[in-house]
Amino acid sequence: MQDSDTTKYVIQAKITADGIIERPDVVGAIFGQTEGLLGSDLDLRDLQKTGRIGRIDVTIGSKGGRSSGTITIPSSLDRVETAILAASLETIDRVGPCTAHIELDTMVDVRATKRKQIIDRAKYVLTSMFNQTVPESQEIADEVKKAVRVEEITEYGSEKLPAGPHVAESDAIIVVEGRADVLNLLRYGIKNAIAVGGTSIPDSIIPLCKEKTVTAFTDGDRGGELIIKELLQVADIDFVARAPDGKGVEELVQKEIVTALRQKEPIEQAIVSYASPAESKRKTHDRGERIRKKVIAKPRKIAKPENGSELTTHARELADTTSARLLDSDTNIIEEVPVRDLAGSLKSCTDSIESVVFDGVVTQRLLDIAAEKNVKCLVGAEIGPITKHPTTVKVLTVADI
Repeated sequence: MQDSDTTKYVIQAKITADGIIERPDVVGAIFGQTEGLLGSDLDLRDLQKTGRIGRIDVTIGSKGGRSSGTITIPSSLDRVETAILAASLETIDRVGPCTAHIELDTMVDVRATKRKQIIDRAKYVLTSMFNQTVPESQEIADEVKKAVRVEEITEYGSEKLPAGPHVAESDAIIVVEGRADVLNLLRYGIKNAIAVGGTSIPDSIIPLCKEKTVTAFTDGDRGGELIIKELLQVADIDFVARAPDGKGVEELVQKEIVTALRQKEPIEQAIVSYASPAESKRKTHDRGERIRKKVIAKPRKIAKPENGSELTTHARELADTTSARLLDSDTNIIEEVPVRDLAGSLKSCTDSIESVVFDGVVTQRLLDIAAEKNVKCLVGAEIGPITKHPTTVKVLTVADI
């Protein structure tokens, strides 16, 4: 029996077998064939003993010498662990003496169902039971506004992904993990968020990310890190934002959401942080054409610098290193740093910097810092989305010098 007080998700799967089998056969196969498969942390027997997995409910019947039915498993694990456990069921290929096939049907978010019930009931209470009274504080008005915003949630693409009403028309979108995250952002007036629903990125997300400026906003846990790594491999994102450590986006209040989005990390830094060194170099190179297509306003064409040959030498030496060099007026190296530390090094450097050459993407943030430090030339591997181009800074790619 499900423990409704702790259950977060319910795994539902279908089973078929070429022979007659009964419930004990199915339960025994599940425990036996998944034992040791996922390691001690996700051992089904231990999870059931500690109450993190509920009673495995099997409904099975037979007809014409074949059996079929359903498997239901309540889980109080987090989203990622529950998904891994659900996927492991599909590795079971025999039940008793019979060949069997298990296919994952769906995963139900119990909390989402409860939230919908609460919202529907609260709206009824506010509109019906309080119709004879005048609200006594702004708090009630805020609750009504939040309820209205929750009603604005829509669906996007063939997978019917939970999304805010402005996702299709907005130039910029926020990619989050689940429906609850979209709802929380809607409560605070952010209407351009869309959920991917887990670490398996839906097909609808990929073309959407090519068209818009994308911020990936994930939970501050291992699951959020895995989703970022998946997005870096299959989608074209521009920024990465994280909830505070141990917190989910769905739990954040408005101040925490605003802070996290303001502190978002440019993609060229995120690639270094979340991808392996080899993959980081490849991704930085491969993203070039896609980033160019998403430029909102391309920098104006400018003349090549007089010291172009010296800058070319530095650019060639830095190729595929994800490093940067701060140069003086004679193109001597003042400092060489990793690209991920370039912004901080530019800000803190006390020497007069004439040029910056680096193996990465020129972003608006780097361009603004360069202008503040009176840098005359900024040379990167690629040019990213630039909306404001200071006239005092020449922006070039390696191909331009």
